[in-house]
Amino acid sequence: MEVPRLDHALNSPTSPCEEVIKNLSLEAIQLCDRDGNKSQDSGIAEMEELPVPHNIKISNITCDSFKISWEMDSKSKDRITHYFIDLNKKENKNSNKFKHKDVPTKLVAKAVPLPMTVRGHWFLSPRTEYTVAVQTASKQVDGDYVVSEWSEIIEFCTADYSKVHLTQLLEKAEVIAGRMLKFSVFYRNQHKEYFDYVREHHGNAMQPSVKDNSGSHGSPISGKLEGIFFSCSTEFNTGKPPQDSPYGRYRFEIAAEKLFNPNTNLYFGDFYCMYTAYHYVILVIAPVGSPGDEFCKQRLPQLNSKDNKFLTCTEEDGVLVYHHAQDVILEVIYTDPVDLSLGTVAEITGHQLMSLSTANAKKDPSCKTCNISVGR
Repeated sequence: MEVPRLDHALNSPTSPCEEVIKNLSLEAIQLCDRDGNKSQDSGIAEMEELPVPHNIKISNITCDSFKISWEMDSKSKDRITHYFIDLNKKENKNSNKFKHKDVPTKLVAKAVPLPMTVRGHWFLSPRTEYTVAVQTASKQVDGDYVVSEWSEIIEFCTADYSKVHLTQLLEKAEVIAGRMLKFSVFYRNQHKEYFDYVREHHGNAMQPSVKDNSGSHGSPISGKLEGIFFSCSTEFNTGKPPQDSPYGRYRFEIAAEKLFNPNTNLYFGDFYCMYTAYHYVILVIAPVGSPGDEFCKQRLPQLNSKDNKFLTCTEEDGVLVYHHAQDVILEVIYTDPVDLSLGTVAEITGHQLMSLSTANAKKDPSCKTCNISVGR
């Protein structure tokens, strides 16, 4: 088995002409492990004079790249021709013990000035913990390598999607959003016990809660943004909300202008599917200047509320008019508390379709429609 070609995986901003060894066999590298055990048959020899990297520092971390640097003793430093970098996903104690382990990534680069940038969406995923260790190496005339001992092992975690990555997702979502349909209410389905609890313990106001981990693994709102989920999709033939729901038989309905108006900002949050033909778009509505608004300004692309492909609020003859995209399922997060007195709660007549629930749903990493060329 061979290491993936790393034409652009390792590079230094100060060395644009850096070359990376291609097609170096994984077997040859693995015969020298982190414990310093070297095989006489591996083509890698031992040379104590090569300095061992220490005081490793990781910086400039993104969802699919990082910079790495370290210190070395000056003795024999000029003999170093290459660096070996051992990159592994940190083992999750709660992971499925029957699942195949990820193949460790062994990166090889010519010795270049540090810090060095490691970049590659095929072996780096967003919001993922990794361990990394480094060796110095010297390539000999006969093609063999002499290597140092492995450095200490360092742990780090990759970052969420940036606004640049989310904008790429946004552009892909716009392609399939479809035509706009008029709607007039946002709605939220839950069990009767939920609304009873809100009345009894929260003074009749639904409270924001932390978003679960459904959707893209790199989404900056998962596990961080607090809000209340609403839907606004309508049935094509009636123009009204569907009578079925995966979340409960009781529905809170509220006039659209109570949540979405000129005093709120609209943000794009995510685009994903769950191994199905239909796709979901997550939007965030935040009152201007609220904590939710400040959170989103720093992390999410802002949409023009009057002109976008997903959810609009326009004025016609002095009245606010609302439209939603037909061909994607919108999940709308409102970031402030919502009092039940602003709307109505009633039991729906349809079914509770649990199979349509997106709670903690994992995104299909193979879908070409809703994935971008960074970690999933």
